[in-house]
Amino acid sequence: MEYDTLILGAGAAGLMCAAHAGGRCLVLDHAKAAGEKIRISGGGRCNFTNMYAEPGNFLSANPHFVKSALARYTQWDFLDLVGRHGIAWHEKTLGQLFCDGSARQIVAMLLDEAAKADATVWLQAEIIEVARTESGFRVVTQNNGRRKTVTAANLVVATGGKSIPKMGATGLAYDIATQFGLSLTDTRPGLVPLTFPPERFSGLAGLALPVRTSGGGGAFDEAMLFTHRGLSGPAILQVSSYWREGDEITVNLLPGADAFQTLRDLRTQAGRKNLSTMLAQVLPARLAEHLSTEWALTGNLADQSDKALRVLADRIHGWTLTPAGSEGYRTAEVTLGGIDTDALSSATMEAKTVPGLYFIGEAVDVTGWLGGFNFQWAWSSGWAAGQAIQTRLRR
Repeated sequence: MEYDTLILGAGAAGLMCAAHAGGRCLVLDHAKAAGEKIRISGGGRCNFTNMYAEPGNFLSANPHFVKSALARYTQWDFLDLVGRHGIAWHEKTLGQLFCDGSARQIVAMLLDEAAKADATVWLQAEIIEVARTESGFRVVTQNNGRRKTVTAANLVVATGGKSIPKMGATGLAYDIATQFGLSLTDTRPGLVPLTFPPERFSGLAGLALPVRTSGGGGAFDEAMLFTHRGLSGPAILQVSSYWREGDEITVNLLPGADAFQTLRDLRTQAGRKNLSTMLAQVLPARLAEHLSTEWALTGNLADQSDKALRVLADRIHGWTLTPAGSEGYRTAEVTLGGIDTDALSSATMEAKTVPGLYFIGEAVDVTGWLGGFNFQWAWSSGWAAGQAIQTRLRR
């Protein structure tokens, strides 16, 4: 069975590429349905892009790699596509765009675009073998209990990373890259909750508050959530992509406020009250009680000198914590690292040493922030590879 292009992976990047590659295109995926990660994303409404997507929102060993694809297929291009399909959407905080209805609408849109391009999608197709031929590539797949051999001039790997293995995530993309001599950068879970010893925040589970987290060069103003296992919420997920084992993170519990001045004002207004009691005027009560014990706060507010209040304010604005670890790929939204971008063309996503072989989406060493950026990378990188293949086929 001969095709012009084989795409491994019917997710966001793979389907986007199929919609633009042209020619005889076949998409293979081992899942029962296409776009499963799209379907579950954004609480079922898919945070499909971000109004403020730009290269600075992405982590990579080569931060310049994303510039070409993001500039040529932007968030506005994808938003135009969404509009042409009549999908209603809304903006949440920080430029995050979601479907008004269901994430299934995005999946249906991509499948429709792929069908318009005459691309074929095979589901429940297990990849048995990938090999190079004189004219391109050969893939042996097992589909509906039958082995089939498919050949094509172009092979696009869009199988993602290791995150959320219960959705079928594997390291197939890395295996294929290694097979063809491409190097990898270290991979690790990203956008993932951070864990602490069970007793660390046992009395705070379920409590959320706006904070500013920082660590490893990243800083984010969003919500933090205490859990039975540790810390989660957007602020923690964001900083987790910068954090490394053994490192501290810093949490500003009163971002945008002056804790020192607030405490001084409270000292004037209610100096006879217990310091730990008054801390609950500044922070959620359960957290104030927890910190009062952890920081051994005693005495009345009136007894505290400016110096003592300054020390307490600094703690509030700079609570340092050392996570024991993360929840790992089980709950990680993305995989950091992957195919070394030095091995790929930033304009086409094609391997520099293996003509006709492309890597797109999460498999590549490009990881976006939380908030629709990783989907935008899927659209942009998928489009870039698709356009390159279409141009090649026209020659």
